[in-house]
Amino acid sequence: MRKFTVLFLTLTALLITFLPESRSTAAERFTKEDVERLSLYKKMESVTLIPWHYFAGVDQYERSVRKARRDLPARKGLVGIYFSPLQWSGPINPTMDDTNPERISMFGGIGKDGNNDGIADRNNDEDILYTFSEIIQKHGHDIENFRIGLWSYYQRDKAVDIIMENAKIYETYGTVSLDKHSFIVPLRSNYSYRSTWGDRRGFGGLRIHEGTDIFADYGVPVKAVSYGIVEIKGWNRFGGWRIGVRDINNVYHYYAHLGSFNKAIEKGSIVEPGTVLGYVGSSGYGPPGTSGKFPPHLHFGMYRDNGYTEWAFDPYPYLKAWERQERINNRRR
Repeated sequence: MRKFTVLFLTLTALLITFLPESRSTAAERFTKEDVERLSLYKKMESVTLIPWHYFAGVDQYERSVRKARRDLPARKGLVGIYFSPLQWSGPINPTMDDTNPERISMFGGIGKDGNNDGIADRNNDEDILYTFSEIIQKHGHDIENFRIGLWSYYQRDKAVDIIMENAKIYETYGTVSLDKHSFIVPLRSNYSYRSTWGDRRGFGGLRIHEGTDIFADYGVPVKAVSYGIVEIKGWNRFGGWRIGVRDINNVYHYYAHLGSFNKAIEKGSIVEPGTVLGYVGSSGYGPPGTSGKFPPHLHFGMYRDNGYTEWAFDPYPYLKAWERQERINNRRR
């Protein structure tokens, strides 16, 4: 069985290498881990009939959650989905690291043997994905029942939404190699910014500034910094005309004070690094249409989801890194 697995991964990697470029592969490079992950998801699709991009969506969500929390151990393999020893082996199992499928089942554990080697290993990628599929498929096999299965497992609407958004992005691009970023405005434009994290703000009550202000001229294009999906578009009393994009790392990107939107972008639109979302303005601090209460600029905020809640963190270091990388890439062309 293990020889078959190695052969499957090798053939899949070769197939990916020689496939025509998809929407994203012209700009992305596959790493060894990317190839192995995609091969694993597609193998589990053939075993469970769950589309590979759903496995990718769940796994990416769990990977991101583990990075954001300290109460979960670091992943050991390719898969980020975590099952505790108690879940896997059963609440009354005297052996918390049990790998015997029959004994695990007898003690009420969820662990399954996903690769027919006679072992249900909590650290084996195929066993983990197969076990997760068994949990989800109790509710049915179509998309709606998949959502129901996710909600039953996570008991959180936001988790279900993020996973389904991840899956949609992966399906669109046909790859898990989506790590490219773009700077937020064109490098050739007249712009400036500094770290403004934690500065005082007075409108709407005393509060701190949760983001970075990029000052630029009216009409300067505002670009998506990463792959993601538009969750919100419209007016906000503080942020004016704003767009919210969720990336595949459970991070919500908040673009505020826009003068106007890219009319092709709507709620649910999939975006990629460099996609124009709108244009710099000075909207906000009042009812819909309020503008001109401050110089034109873009407010950019980043909020991380850890599976329970969401909090803001300083985007300034990321903006500097993306700006630097884009300058390097431009020099290479």
